[in-house]
Amino acid sequence: MLRKNMICRIEITDLNNLGYGVGKVDGLVVFVAGAVDGDILDAHIIKVNKTYAVARIDTLLVPSRHRIEDACPSQGCGGCAYGNIRYAHELELKESYVRHAFRKAGMRNVTVHPVLSTGGLTHYRNKAQYPVATDKNGRLSAGFYAPRSHRVVAAARCRLQPRVFGDIVKSVLALFEAYGLSAYDEKSHTGLLRHIYLRQNADGSEILLTLVVNGQSLPFAEEITARLHAAYPALVGIVLNVNEEQTNVICGDDYRLLSGRDYITDTLCGVRLKITPPAFYQVNRDAAELLYGKARELAAIKDADTVLDLYCGIGSIGLAVAGKNCRLYGVEIVEDAVACARENAAANGFENATFICADAANIAASIPSDLAPDVIILDPPRGGCDKSTLDFVSELNPSRIVYVSCNPDTLARDCEYLRRVCHYKLGEVYPVDLFPRTGHVESVVCLTRQTN
Repeated sequence: MLRKNMICRIEITDLNNLGYGVGKVDGLVVFVAGAVDGDILDAHIIKVNKTYAVARIDTLLVPSRHRIEDACPSQGCGGCAYGNIRYAHELELKESYVRHAFRKAGMRNVTVHPVLSTGGLTHYRNKAQYPVATDKNGRLSAGFYAPRSHRVVAAARCRLQPRVFGDIVKSVLALFEAYGLSAYDEKSHTGLLRHIYLRQNADGSEILLTLVVNGQSLPFAEEITARLHAAYPALVGIVLNVNEEQTNVICGDDYRLLSGRDYITDTLCGVRLKITPPAFYQVNRDAAELLYGKARELAAIKDADTVLDLYCGIGSIGLAVAGKNCRLYGVEIVEDAVACARENAAANGFENATFICADAANIAASIPSDLAPDVIILDPPRGGCDKSTLDFVSELNPSRIVYVSCNPDTLARDCEYLRRVCHYKLGEVYPVDLFPRTGHVESVVCLTRQTN
């Protein structure tokens, strides 16, 4: 029987999307941090439950053919679950992950295509939110949280972020120290700087900095902003976000412009977009073009069609997928994003686009009663859609539902409901790798109305 602190020899047969190798000892599943499928190793057991155990590598005896050296300069934040395997194998795992989600939901015969990818593995993210803390030496530090904790691992030089983000983070920390300003301590709910939040457009010509603080103001704001603008010409604006709540939510609702402007602009699938701090925008712009391009292909929208875009954000997917001669309705719960969507539609010549601020779960009360969409686009958060939303989508009776998802499990669950209860036919599934080196994968699928 397994016990804590035992050393056990294990052959790793699988790798999950959290970066844990999976093997068995005496019939019990063991998750080994940092292990790779194909490894043979001695594992140090650190936790034992009734149904599984957790371990770390004690001695790697035979390395997997998929294993490579993890080049992460920080180590320990846990974000790059697949940082120690070959990228070709990562794509195989993600395809398998999507396929398994559909099989688990009862759809064994669904076709899952190989994962689409740009091939770019580093510096692809256009957004980063760095928690700030005081390290053991009393210095300000920023990075990302260690797995299953709120311990900040210094990672200003994360290889997934643009290099300039690390430079700006270090400059912000240095300025806060120079002016005697503190980092937030979530245990005591004291201190000022909680997060450093950065966004950048595709060519790096525009960067927006948001400082999330536990307070109503930023001391020495004029001096700090002036020095940052002087150091980084691409910095188009600096925003203060006030978050005085004892919460794990990063940003509060109160955004205040300190200098410059409070948005960046970017072009996605030929659509010029305005993007503000609270608005959703895909973090990997080049891979998002692959995703939205496939969504556009599956939607097969014609000029006279009516399109309903639920969870529309700043309008990026609806404007990218629908033509200018379509009638486009977008629904989004974030008011600031809706304002951006309206501006984006106008700026790109979409005269028949209407965007509504409402909860997609209660869309019946928000859209015209006579709306008869030909195509409905769904792009919900990780939790997917609730049944009331899916039921209403079915009542609207579109000929096609294009579902974009960042969570294969909830995508499969919702597709099974639309197939079994709402009588839509499930098409082929196309995964897209928007998050290389991590365990996340996006997917898009089209469901079509079955006709008798």
